[in-house]
Amino acid sequence: MSDTADLVKLYSNRILALTADMPLTDRLENPDATVKKRAPLCGSTVTVDIKMRDGVITNYGQDVKACALGQASAAIMGGTVIGRNAEEIAKARDELRAMLKDEGPAPAPPFDGLEVLIPAREYKNRHASIMLVFDALAEAMAEASA
Repeated sequence: MSDTADLVKLYSNRILALTADMPLTDRLENPDATVKKRAPLCGSTVTVDIKMRDGVITNYGQDVKACALGQASAAIMGGTVIGRNAEEIAKARDELRAMLKDEGPAPAPPFDGLEVLIPAREYKNRHASIMLVFDALAEAMAEASA
């Protein structure tokens, strides 16, 4: 398969559709925590703001400056994050990492939409961008809970 065909496969219509309709992109006023993460290899950045009550995310905002793969990951997060607790986010993060690095299955619902990123397994230089939103959110939740 040619490099062009590989890129077409990687940047599928589903991934591009996610990037065009990313939810929860407004930053929050007075968040309980804000965390910005950067992927050093590609320069992608994700900033997340959260509000929490009783260990559960009640409001969320994100600013995403990443490749289409990082944006797709953040779009899926934005569509599922409200009502989630730290354990659910950590489980999804670990399942996503295993899917990318160890050829594991797609994360369990409600994060099963991340299966769209399975073709990115072969592009290790994109893994950090895909993981950014999960890493930022896990850190923000720990900070808000402290």
